[in-house]
Parts: sequence; C-alpha cells; structure tokens
Amino acid sequence: MASGSQGFVPVSIRSVSKRYGPVRALDAVSLEVAAGEFVSLLGPSGSGKTTLLHILGGFVHPTAGSIAFGGRDVTLEPPHRREIGIVFQNYALFPHMSVGENVAFPLRARGRPKVECGERVGRALAMVELAGYEERRVSQLSGGQRQRVALARAIVFEPKLILMDEPLSALDKQLRETMQIELRHLHARLGATTIYVTHDQREALTMSDRVAVMRDGRLVQVGTPRGLHDDPADDFVAGFIGESTLLPVTPAGPSDVALGGVVLRSARPIPAAGALFLTLHAEKLVIDRGDLGPEWNRLPGRVAEIVYQGESLKVFVTLDAGPTVAFRQPSHHDGLRSLPQPGSPVVMRLHPEDTIVVPKAA
Repeated sequence: MASGSQGFVPVSIRSVSKRYGPVRALDAVSLEVAAGEFVSLLGPSGSGKTTLLHILGGFVHPTAGSIAFGGRDVTLEPPHRREIGIVFQNYALFPHMSVGENVAFPLRARGRPKVECGERVGRALAMVELAGYEERRVSQLSGGQRQRVALARAIVFEPKLILMDEPLSALDKQLRETMQIELRHLHARLGATTIYVTHDQREALTMSDRVAVMRDGRLVQVGTPRGLHDDPADDFVAGFIGESTLLPVTPAGPSDVALGGVVLRSARPIPAAGALFLTLHAEKLVIDRGDLGPEWNRLPGRVAEIVYQGESLKVFVTLDAGPTVAFRQPSHHDGLRSLPQPGSPVVMRLHPEDTIVVPKAA
C-alpha cells in the first residue's frame, strides 16, 4: 500500500446545497481538500456534516453545486464508481462472515483473483495490527477490533479517498483516545485523502490536518487545529473548540477590552463592531504567584469550588467583576499543595497572546 499523497486525489466541494422540502440541510458549502490531507467536518447535531459526507459518498445527490475528485466531476456518479473507502459509525460488518471474508468483500465485488484477495487482506489486516485474524468470527471481536476490521475493509482496495462517519463514537473513552492516535498513524502510513465526520472537538483537533467547523448547514470556519483554537472566527467556534468560558466585554481601545472594572490587553486587534466576547481557555489561566511579568493581565477573584478530575483539578473562581470562570491545575503533589482553598482570594493571570476576543456569530 502506497504512502504519501501520490495516487490520491484532491477533493473539490463547490457551492453544494441540499434541501429536503422546506428544510435546508446544506447551504452553498465550498471546500477544497488537498491530496493526502486529513480533514474533519466538525459540528453539533443538525449542522449538515453527515449530509455532506453522504453527498461525497454518492448516497445523496445535492440540490445544487458539484463534487469533483481529482478534477473529475462525480456529482451524479453512484457510490461504486467513485472508488472510495467508507467506515460507518456502526462498522456495517457482515456477522455471518469471518474477518478475512469481511475484509475481502470489496475485492470480490471488483472481481479480483483469489490469490490477490488473500495477499491484500493479509496486508490490510497487518496495517491495522490484526495479522492472523482472518479466520476469526466478527462475534468474537471486541469493539476496538471490529473498528480495525472496518478500517481494513475500507483500505484493502487502496481507495483514492476514505470517508469516515463518526467511527469511534461507540467506543469507551480510553479506547476511543487510543484509536484516534492509531488512525492518525494509519493515515500517515497510507497517505490517503481522508474526510472524517465528528461532533467531538478533541477528536477533530487530535487527528486532523485541518478542521471545517459547520453550523446550520454552513461552513463557519476552516483552519488548522491550533488556528481554530487560538484564533476562532466568532463566539460559536470559540465555545465549540476547547474548554472555554465566554464573557461579554466592551472595547476599551484598539487592543483593550473592559470586563467590569478590569481592563485587559490583547496581542491582536479588537474586532471593530458588534457584541464582543472574551474567550477564557481553562488551560491558559494561571495563578499569580509573583513570578509573572507586568504585561500579564490580572483577573482578581475568589475560589468558589475545586473539583478533582484525576489528572487535573478544575478550579472555579468567582471574579470580582462578577462572573465565575474555571481554570485547570495539575493534581500532582505540588499542584495540590500550592492551590488556594475555597473562599480564598486569588489573582489569575492571562497573557495578552492568550487574551482572545471574538465577535458574536452572525
């Protein structure tokens, strides 16, 4: 199986709309995906991400717009002519078939010789770390192993494009996080163009080259995981990406905003018009212990509650300006020892580079 982007295709989504009667599922969505790129479609339920994936797969035709793979218009082509690998949320494995038979199914459907099928199945199962599982029954597999079989079946015929529709959502948290890293490594080995649907922002940030955030059938923002986290387009993206608290603020200068009686400086210009929100990421706030420079913004308040969450503590602080915000503190011995207790005054610090001010979504 090839690595790198050679042999894989760019995907062009051009002004794609989809209506179901009066319901607008997609509204003029345009997106360019480079050959070999991993792009996640991220958004809440009803945002249109699964509808867009189904249009890419050929299971649904758009009301308007077009889809092209490598410059070839496939808008009206049926799924079997698109040469795509698909991994569904429920895996869609055949329970009466063995693992090897499940993985070989796309090859048999294409009339490939039996010897070639056996070789390709073996390579695909080795790629997902299931070498030697050909004779196992699907019913004998764990959820994570079934997920790997579904992946092997999707890649066995070396498709130019792989589509994934929330394939990890049925797994428990620990296995899901393990599979995210394994999928990232698998993509690096294959180099296949991959479009992945998820509602889990951490999953999208972990796995993707770029993330396309969707809302109400539209693309809100497309960017790298770090770009979306550190420079969100509006309060919807800011609230959806990362663990954050959004607080209404008012402009107090070209790079300053006011939160109650506290003026905060941002390293970037303040949006020019409309309602503004300060985005406070829990991991960006730190306790003032006298070791930070004067450029850091100050947010005085009082500790309201401390919640133990294993690897970290979530600390809720009621600001002197009024609202309650949260920050995270490591739960190791030193972190516990130095943490102010509930009821104690505390000053939190926020660097201007982490002082993110966004407009209200249109």
